[in-house]
Amino acid sequence: MKERLLQYAYLMRLHRPVGFYLLLWPTLWAIWIASEGRPDPLVLFVFVAGVLLMRSAGCVINDYADRHFDPHVERTRDRPVAAGRVTPQEALVLFAVLCLLAFGLVLLMNRLTIYLSVVAVLLAASYPFMKRYTYLPQVYLGAAFGWAIPMAFAAQTGAVPKVAWLLFVANVLWATAYDTMYGMVDRKDDLKIGVKSTAILFGDADRAIIAVIQLFLLGALLLAGHAAGLGGYYYFGVLLAGGFALYQQYLIRERNPGLCFKAFLNNNWFGAAVFSGIALDYLASA
Repeated sequence: MKERLLQYAYLMRLHRPVGFYLLLWPTLWAIWIASEGRPDPLVLFVFVAGVLLMRSAGCVINDYADRHFDPHVERTRDRPVAAGRVTPQEALVLFAVLCLLAFGLVLLMNRLTIYLSVVAVLLAASYPFMKRYTYLPQVYLGAAFGWAIPMAFAAQTGAVPKVAWLLFVANVLWATAYDTMYGMVDRKDDLKIGVKSTAILFGDADRAIIAVIQLFLLGALLLAGHAAGLGGYYYFGVLLAGGFALYQQYLIRERNPGLCFKAFLNNNWFGAAVFSGIALDYLASA
């Protein structure tokens, strides 16, 4: 039993928390802005726990969907389903259990949040299959990760205002940028096995297009800050995040797979910088 639980933990990527953080930061951005720095404790608990459950569920369904591809990619061939340590049927059951647990938490929220959660599950379940049909799965990932933003506003305020959608757009842009960096790591393998990604679509223009996306991302964050009436601490946080974006451009300059992965990981600090700006701004005005 202990070994089975360990394999399930690996399948849920509990040993690699960066994906959890990349989903958590925009959720916290939304909760703090929606609550003006004073989040409802129940809403905060439900969304942090929900992020952990849905990120885990997303990893599980991703490995199920990629079970025929992962054995051919050096970085993924040792994943539990690809290596045969967890069966596809076990993965589907685990995915269902995680989604049910997350939905149970959502039932503690208001009706609008519950309705929005249905879209969240559909996005999470369908995302892993997008790489077969479109070169833009990273954009779809941004929508899947970002859907927690309108849900958080709905849970905290009962409505989804303009600033929520500005943050949503910012998250789609952010995920497209960082997941393209991630895709640059596997580009050679993906080309061999026929998996699509923005890293393949952008080709030699990848760095330049990522830079443009990052500029639009920073612009969207500035618009969101203005819409939310945030002040200097927030804009300093966005400035700091821009510094991390420049550092990521430096890391991917030669398209070295190891450094591209390091750039992807650095986005945890980008998200943390934005959240720190939001939190400090509300603390200063309290």
